[in-house]
Amino acid sequence: MSTRRERKNKKRKTQRKYLILSVFLVIPLAFITVTTYSFIQYEEGKTASENYIMHKGQSEYQEEKNSFAKTIMKKEPTNHEPMNVLLVGVDKSNNGIARTDTIMIGQYNPSNGASKIASIMRDSYVEIPGHSKNKINAAFAFGGVDLLRQTIEDNFGLNIHYYALIDFSGFIQLVDTIAPSGLQVTIQERMYDPKHSVDYQPGQYILNGEDTLNYVRFRKNSESDFGRVRRQQEIITILKNELFTFSGMTKIPKLIGMIEPLIETNIQKTKMLNLGRNFILHPVKDIETMRIPVGGNFEDAYYPHAGSVLQLDMSANIKAMEDFFSEESEESMDEDK
Repeated sequence: MSTRRERKNKKRKTQRKYLILSVFLVIPLAFITVTTYSFIQYEEGKTASENYIMHKGQSEYQEEKNSFAKTIMKKEPTNHEPMNVLLVGVDKSNNGIARTDTIMIGQYNPSNGASKIASIMRDSYVEIPGHSKNKINAAFAFGGVDLLRQTIEDNFGLNIHYYALIDFSGFIQLVDTIAPSGLQVTIQERMYDPKHSVDYQPGQYILNGEDTLNYVRFRKNSESDFGRVRRQQEIITILKNELFTFSGMTKIPKLIGMIEPLIETNIQKTKMLNLGRNFILHPVKDIETMRIPVGGNFEDAYYPHAGSVLQLDMSANIKAMEDFFSEESEESMDEDK
């Protein structure tokens, strides 16, 4: 009996040893596989974008990109601290002046995978350092992304580590890469703007990249700019859902490689790839959203030098943003007009 028990114990120990050894082999193997795959896909995506830029015209595209280029030197967060990214959608008008069409602050917390996005309406009336009060999007016109970042930090007390600017052509390609079959949206109210090829009755539609751009830019109905912000956040959520399917997650490294030549950012390539790998291994489940100004804490106003603006109750909106970006925040803070 004793001998049999010893043999069983020895067999269990041997099996346990092999199990532990297997785990230690599988984990680094998985890591190496994901890293190698990420690099190959990244290079493939980057090549595709470089071909796109060559097709568009290198000198034309580089001129556009350089006009947006700025440098923000910030202390980087640790691998366990939330990182805040200023996300700016840029419209370059016919006269060559770049305007901010979208202003968002995105936060990603690597310790728990939480993702949040706060949209700041472009007509928000704020203090612009070195200038008089004005619409917040005027900060970009006055001093580029540096001044816009400083304006947000000074007015709302938020530390912004990185920035990313993307123009319309980059957005179109991003949507078509993530969702080549298009994005499904439900339209509740008639949308009509012949200048931008928008003509939708209420119902469901499948939108390609260009259609999606026109959809998120539309503001000629009762929702005006409030609807634009709502649709921007809606599309981000839909894109997230597309991206974090099994097939979508395999596109993340390629997507990073694709958008790198199309955006202006101070996020290093290695940082982007590390984030992409982290997203593959730990997919984002939900994105919390909010809007500045929050409902009931602003009023319409007019100033000769700025035109029609949103006059913010600064104390209430600062508190709302502070609460939203705290780790305890759990619910969306989007509010109706």
